[in-house]
Amino acid sequence: MARSSGWRNRRWLPCSLSVAAIGLTVAQPAHAADGSATLVVDGKTRSYAIHVPDRAPPLGGFPVILAFHGGGMQGQGMRRLTHLDSQADARGVIIVYPDGLDRHWNDGRSTIRNPHDDVGFVSALLDRIGRDYRIDAGRVYATGISNGALFAQRLGCDLSQRIAAIAPVAGSIPSDIADRCRLGRPLAVLEIGGTADPIMPFQGGPVATMGGAGEGGQVLSLADTVALWARRNRCGLQDRPARLPPVAPLDRTRILRMTYQNCPAAGRVQVLTVAGGGHSWPGGMQFSLPRVIGLTSRQIDASSAIVDFFLSLPPR
Repeated sequence: MARSSGWRNRRWLPCSLSVAAIGLTVAQPAHAADGSATLVVDGKTRSYAIHVPDRAPPLGGFPVILAFHGGGMQGQGMRRLTHLDSQADARGVIIVYPDGLDRHWNDGRSTIRNPHDDVGFVSALLDRIGRDYRIDAGRVYATGISNGALFAQRLGCDLSQRIAAIAPVAGSIPSDIADRCRLGRPLAVLEIGGTADPIMPFQGGPVATMGGAGEGGQVLSLADTVALWARRNRCGLQDRPARLPPVAPLDRTRILRMTYQNCPAAGRVQVLTVAGGGHSWPGGMQFSLPRVIGLTSRQIDASSAIVDFFLSLPPR
């Protein structure tokens, strides 16, 4: 069990029914407030890593960003890919890196081979974090890449009462959940996707199975995904896309930003299209060969853009 402090409640309380607390296992972190922990949900031990800024929380508590890894990864890989910890320290945000069972998330596709109750896990995880830290329950957000992006889309549908905004990267909404997706409250959405993604089709359709390593299934196009969220938030028409000035001259990708008009303040909808971009986290590492995943854009830092978007929203 971690040491208690004047601003962090470190008591690990037992949960009712199928959720039982196991406790905090402090790793050997590079930062004094890094740690990892487990909890049991529906009889399965679930794990996550967490990064807490080394400062007192703001008056309303820390905002929280859940960062979901892609298929085949774990939370620590997501941490290395996104460098969100540095954003957390600079901006005063807690970052949580959950681990999917079997290194995958049940994002709602009917083709998911092991459909665990990951929505229930996230709900229990938010309960745990809310007990152990001073957080702002109105400023809880979710991002993710690939399978983690699809799962963030599902959380927007299924947990909009608890999650205020999502920012999926390289993953539009699964076709299997699009029609049933409803919002209990307005949900702000920032979508980031590449036009040359060889795994998640920018124009919608079948997801590449990567020789059986992936889960397959179908997704909507990025344009249809953004339009769906705009309808659910009762937004108006979309603005004309604006091309952002390039900042990396040798990078062939380009960024177009489009925002929907007249959305509710807590339900802004925006898309950053990475022209020429692949299945990657812009500004992150080129984690595989371009011929496998396409190009990683250097024209924006997705981590910075996502945190900026989240923190620009009014608390719910």
